[in-house]
Amino acid sequence: MAPESVVLADRAALSPDAAPPLAVEGLSHAFGARRVLDEVSLTVGQGDFAVLLGPNGAGKTTLFALITRLYHSSKGAIRIFGYDIRRDPEAALRRMGVVFQQSTLDLDLTIEQNLFYHAALHGMRRSLAAARISEELARVGLDGRRRERVRQLSGGQRRRVELARALVHNPSLLLLDEPTVGLDMASRQFLLEHVRGLCLRQGLGVLWATHLIDEAGADARIVILHQGQVRAEGTHQEILARAQETSLKAAFDRLIADEFGKPGSQAP
Repeated sequence: MAPESVVLADRAALSPDAAPPLAVEGLSHAFGARRVLDEVSLTVGQGDFAVLLGPNGAGKTTLFALITRLYHSSKGAIRIFGYDIRRDPEAALRRMGVVFQQSTLDLDLTIEQNLFYHAALHGMRRSLAAARISEELARVGLDGRRRERVRQLSGGQRRRVELARALVHNPSLLLLDEPTVGLDMASRQFLLEHVRGLCLRQGLGVLWATHLIDEAGADARIVILHQGQVRAEGTHQEILARAQETSLKAAFDRLIADEFGKPGSQAP
């Protein structure tokens, strides 16, 4: 079976009893003597809009690098739909799409050339790739500009291209690392609404990393990461209850305080 057929079949076969899109268990990582992740565990379920919320330096980008195999973890497990990222990386990686914090588009290629290259890396037939590229570019409002070079686009438009590219091979898990940094309010809102809509309409599992508290809306599943540790995980209301606060901003500040929110600690 061709790689794209496998992914399409996976999405059709998803059920509440299936393995979750993403399961991270006891993950630790260090750069030399400096530990940047410490026993991190989290889950992204089918249709979840999961927000990985943490200040700069919390370990969010390192976690993404481990999930996408840019780094190799020595302790803990990462599973994509039950596929262990170390033992079966090909099966795991073809089921995810990624928007990295730093742009990876080729500025001298056109929009569609960037997307066709991505599709080729996933082994997609050109006819299928062309159809999927048209579909995703239409969704982000850029199908009419597909032959323009990427360097001609604004920052917000480039992010839309990166999002379309991440979805061309029809993944069932989408990772976005600080996708709205440097964007204006209209571009931020478009990305948030578009990705949330994918969760609702297609059952896409999403892990959205950010330091911006307002991007974790009432519909989000929230994972608070600070100093390489998960301080809390749950719905908006569960996070408020854990911190005994009435706003997410106050709960976040409380949970990342050094004397509170560490694993095993309790609210006063």
